[in-house]
Amino acid sequence: MAAFYKSNIDYLTAHAITADKRRYTDSTEAPRHFFDADFYGKTPFKTVPHKWQQAADKYCADTLVKYGTVPWTIQYQYYKLVRAFKEHDTTGILHTSADLGHYISDACVPLHLTTNYDGQLTNQKGLHALWESRLPEQFADSYHLYTGKARYIDNPLSTAFIICRSSFKSVDSVVHLEKQLSKNFPADQKYSVQQRGERKVTDYSPAYCKAYHQLLKGMVERRMRTAILMVGSFWYSAWVDAGQPDLNKLIAAPLTPGQKARLDAEEAKFKQVVAIRKH
Repeated sequence: MAAFYKSNIDYLTAHAITADKRRYTDSTEAPRHFFDADFYGKTPFKTVPHKWQQAADKYCADTLVKYGTVPWTIQYQYYKLVRAFKEHDTTGILHTSADLGHYISDACVPLHLTTNYDGQLTNQKGLHALWESRLPEQFADSYHLYTGKARYIDNPLSTAFIICRSSFKSVDSVVHLEKQLSKNFPADQKYSVQQRGERKVTDYSPAYCKAYHQLLKGMVERRMRTAILMVGSFWYSAWVDAGQPDLNKLIAAPLTPGQKARLDAEEAKFKQVVAIRKH
C-alpha cells in the first residue's frame, strides 16, 4: 500500500489543496473544513450527537452546516474512498485520498474548531495564518514527523470526533498564549517586511514567530504528527474495509471530461482570486 501512494506522490501533492480551491467554485464547500464546537456550549462533544440525522433532528441541518461539518465530511469521504478501492478506480482513490487527507488535517488544527477561527473575536486577527502557516514554514524542518505504522480504524465517525475534540482542547492555549505574547513583545518588533515571491508583505516577524512557537511547546509539531498518523490510518482502513484489493494491478484512468472541466474551473478561479489579492 505504501508503494502505491509513494508512486503517486506527485498527484497527491498537487491535489492536496484542491478542497481549498473548491471554496471559490462551490458555495457548499467551506463548512466541510471546520466545526465550530464552541457554538454548542462548554461541553460540545457531549452535547452534539455523532450521527448526522440525530444531530440534525436536535439542531436542524442548516445550523450544522453553518457551524461546520468536518467530522461528518471525514466520514463521508472515508466511505467514498472505500467504494473507490472496491471499484479499483485509481483516479477515484487518489482524488478522494487527497480530499480525505485535507479534511483530516484541517480537523487537526485547533482554530478549525472555534468560532474565533482567526482571532477576530479577541482582537487577534491573523492568528490563523500565524499558527497554521508561519510557524510550520519557519520550523517544520526541525520537526520529527515519523509516526510509525498506520492503525486500523473501526469507527471512522467516532474517530473523526476524537480528532476534533483533541484539537478543540488546544484552542484556549492557541489564543491566550498569543494574546499574552502580544502584550509583552516589543510592538515595533512584532511585524517585519518580508519577500513573498515577487512582492513584499508585512507579516509576523521571525522573532515573534520564534517566541510564540516556544510558548506553544511543540503543539504544532504534535498536531502535524497526529494529522500524518490519522491520514495514513484512514487510508489504510479504507483499503482494508474494501477487501484489501491488489494495488499493484491498478491502472490510472484518465479524467472524464466533466472531472477535468471541474478541476480546470477550480484552478482558474483560484488563480483569479490570488491575482486579485496581489493588487
